Amino acid sequence: MNYDNLFAKAGKTKIRAGLIGIGTYGISLMTQARFIPRLEIPVVCDQDPKTARLACLRAGLSKENTTVCSNIQEILLAMEKGQYAIAENYELLMDVPLDVVVECTGNPEAGARHAELAIKHGKHVAMVNKEADAVVGPMLSRLADKAGVTYTPVDGDQHGLLIGLVSWAGSLGLEVVCSGKARPYDFVYDENTGKVTNGLDIVSLSREEKKALLKIQPGESGIVIEKRRKFLLELPQIAEADLCESVIVANATGLIPDLPSMHAPIVRITEIADVLSRKEDGGILKNRGVIDLVTCLRRKDEAGLGGGVFLVFSFRKDDAWELVKDKGLLTNHRGTCGVVYRPYHLLGVETPISILCAGLLNLSTGSLSYKPRADLIGKAKKDLKAGSSLQFDREKSGDLFEHLIVPFAPIDKDSPIPFYMALGNQLKANVPAGSILTWGMIKEPENSRLWELRRQQDQAFEIK
Repeated sequence: MNYDNLFAKAGKTKIRAGLIGIGTYGISLMTQARFIPRLEIPVVCDQDPKTARLACLRAGLSKENTTVCSNIQEILLAMEKGQYAIAENYELLMDVPLDVVVECTGNPEAGARHAELAIKHGKHVAMVNKEADAVVGPMLSRLADKAGVTYTPVDGDQHGLLIGLVSWAGSLGLEVVCSGKARPYDFVYDENTGKVTNGLDIVSLSREEKKALLKIQPGESGIVIEKRRKFLLELPQIAEADLCESVIVANATGLIPDLPSMHAPIVRITEIADVLSRKEDGGILKNRGVIDLVTCLRRKDEAGLGGGVFLVFSFRKDDAWELVKDKGLLTNHRGTCGVVYRPYHLLGVETPISILCAGLLNLSTGSLSYKPRADLIGKAKKDLKAGSSLQFDREKSGDLFEHLIVPFAPIDKDSPIPFYMALGNQLKANVPAGSILTWGMIKEPENSRLWELRRQQDQAFEIK
């Protein structure tokens, strides 16, 4: 795709965006936007203006060129002077002449509230906030359609890039066997010492255990994958964020997990097509058209896949396969499917593409078929007491919950509640270890837009 040609046809020459939430992702976006003539981000909103100002400095803005504003008039004056405005109140952005609002807080309640308000004010929404997107993204997308604006996931984050890769395959008529993302940290293996590290932790393998890291031979995928999982259990193998992004892709593409916990194999890049194919082709999948994730296994001197995305596909006619299978494609042993992959994602550096597509073309870089199809839920690993609040370090949520992806279900006291709707709220009942969190276990917070939008989503998509 030649984006210069695409954007040149739009008429507008520059898009103005406002950023809500400026953490690591927002900093990378602000940094790159300074070098893109078609894009300007003159307003940043964060609940901590001092931190926001420091982030702006880190993004390359000068102290003299940033100013903290407390009202619309101050923001407009700063923009008129060519300065960057920093605001604490997100509502101020809604009446500022901006084309796109970029939601980057990572807070599901805040994300839902900010996106809905931006849509009501006729602004496009670039949704970096995957936590809100996984819960009510389809509803926000529908509201945007009705308002004549665009709601879009973003390039630069793995789920946005994976949606694009699946769309590429579908546009070419390729059959998607499995698509997925790589976990952020590769498992790097030292063949001499038998040590495996993810950059933080190290596992030492015995001589017998080391055999499981040899290249997988035909017909051995299932056995070897289970051995690797067992022997490397001390290293993190799946996380809440991985499944959250997978839910968004499932809702956007219709690809669903083969298992609620996903297979999440530890594989070399060259093994992906063999392992993540159907069992009749020598792989471990029960179905075609699924989503999964991998942890890349490699030596220190080999290329990795941490942070990338992949797609295993097959052609619908063997003669087409014969023509291209020797054109640099990594295939499985049986030659029935191959893998294409992108071994990186560049966060906010790539996000301007989604912002410009929304602002200039009123187009999403996501899906035309965004529907409620899947949910991320939590299964308690420990007994939890009624009255306690699920306020915990999300980075350590895996200590308290096993995270699963299940088919989307309507609101009901006995139905699983989306994990990010339970997070931060109080338990109404005891939750024994091994129990899945349900709607009936959670006390609904007052004035929650996230909860209200979820109800609207049930009604809008006639979920019963």
